[in-house]
Amino acid sequence: MRISCVILSFNSARFIDKCVRSLATALHKTAEPDEAWVVENGSRDGSADLLRGLEKEFPWLHVLYMDHNTGTTVSRNMALRKATGRYLLVLDSDAYVPEGTVEPLLARLDRDPDCGLVVPRLMYPSGNLQLSTDVFPTVVRKAERFLALKKLEAKNHAAAWPTEPSIVDYAISAFWLFRRDVLDKVGYLDEKIFYSPEDVDYCLRIWEAGYKIVYDPAVHAVHDAQEISRGFPLKLITLSHARGLGYLFWKHRYALGHGDLYKRLKRHEHTL
Repeated sequence: MRISCVILSFNSARFIDKCVRSLATALHKTAEPDEAWVVENGSRDGSADLLRGLEKEFPWLHVLYMDHNTGTTVSRNMALRKATGRYLLVLDSDAYVPEGTVEPLLARLDRDPDCGLVVPRLMYPSGNLQLSTDVFPTVVRKAERFLALKKLEAKNHAAAWPTEPSIVDYAISAFWLFRRDVLDKVGYLDEKIFYSPEDVDYCLRIWEAGYKIVYDPAVHAVHDAQEISRGFPLKLITLSHARGLGYLFWKHRYALGHGDLYKRLKRHEHTL
């Protein structure tokens, strides 16, 4: 396979049909075959029935049906272990891939072996910019994102979008593209994290393995983000996110600043 796409579905009946059909348009026009592995994570909104219909329509689509919610790491790892592609595309079920997005990102991976992960600009369906990349979270930065993400995004949207690729600390896992050799070296997602911030942890591990992460705003995808752990009143998933964040800080030995972390990762040595 050329590309194996990994999608997590949980109560995604509003999105999953559009997600799969966008892949059918964006990916399946080359001589090399692609595939998609969806983990249906015990939804109760009819997602499973929708996916059974899509499996019949698209022979490259394969679905693993779970009877309960296994979180984001266990489920994605199930699909990653099934994937056979030279490239891996991790995609949220509420993300849509326009034509012309994937090929430039593949080209970057091919010409830059130090690029461990490449991501496009993410947009909301409204056309507003999503703050999908950031510096590694600290206690203060996570508080800012939790309390005032929309203000941060509005500030970025009002400014001129960057048009040149840049190196970033991490990217949310709504759209990740990377080579199989990166998975072989970095390993699978940390299953001690149930929901979040498994994306930050994996990006840190990509850096620890000697790769860099590249954001390419010249191409974009649409992310109809649900942000289920954000805002008040606090939800159980919010508390799960907080536990995961505490684990992240403990695991990677930082919480308040980036200085020592950047030195360990040799962040300053990487260039485009």
